[in-house]
Amino acid sequence: METIELDSSPSLPGLYARALSLSLLPGKGTDLPDKQVVLRGAPLEADHVAAYARVCGFGVRDTVPGTFPHVIAFPLQMRLMTDRSFPFSVLGLVHIANRIEVLEPIATGSRLDFRVWTENLRSHPRGRQFEMRSEATRDGAAVWSGTSTYLRRGDDGEERGSSTEEAGDDAGHELETSAVWRVPGDVGRRYAGVSGDRNPIHMHALSARAFGFPAAIAHGMWTKARCLAAFEGRIPETYVIQVRFRAPLRIPTRARFASKRRERGWAFVLESPDAEHTHVTGDILRPG
Repeated sequence: METIELDSSPSLPGLYARALSLSLLPGKGTDLPDKQVVLRGAPLEADHVAAYARVCGFGVRDTVPGTFPHVIAFPLQMRLMTDRSFPFSVLGLVHIANRIEVLEPIATGSRLDFRVWTENLRSHPRGRQFEMRSEATRDGAAVWSGTSTYLRRGDDGEERGSSTEEAGDDAGHELETSAVWRVPGDVGRRYAGVSGDRNPIHMHALSARAFGFPAAIAHGMWTKARCLAAFEGRIPETYVIQVRFRAPLRIPTRARFASKRRERGWAFVLESPDAEHTHVTGDILRPG
């Protein structure tokens, strides 16, 4: 596997501009690149972690929220997905699922080595899907891992169904409502401020309409983080949290959060108050 080693985290605005220019080029093949992007000694700065915690609903502690390392890994993912060897346009990809495993508590202020790579390109009923894998290590030992599953829409899917593992498919069934959240219209801009992900579909209704959305939508990883924050004090220090992103969460809005304890952890769902639209389904599980 070829390694692209970075000295610092790449600029997301620059990568989105590159993605736009690459979307105008003809197809670049059909296989995922045999490459990885590496960033060593990435800092998990206390001010950054605290700002992220405020936006996503976490309390401020001496360890980082389990979803926070994704913020560090995402620019590396974008660097790989905007490489000329990558077969798909980033602008046409849909983040349909995400799995994070917290292998050890990660102290705020620590430095971690990150690497990202792609694998498992396969059929989906609406096109093709693949996994963007991320791993964070400390002194050579893995402390965190993430898997983002992306869909590339197209007519090359197969009717037999998706091979993506379903998570939290109890939506609307036996889960107990914990809260109805008011999700403000500026949450996309606020999350962009702590994540660097200023995709226009999240920033404002006008910019979202330019990309075919009737309103701005919340970042999928904000919704996942907000759901995880609802379990603070109820889950162990190491765990797996996996979600499926079902339908965009248009903002501003209200959303109903429901959950229920399971044998190995918790199942949860985030949906519209009338339960007509399911936005996120997921599980939090003990490792193993």
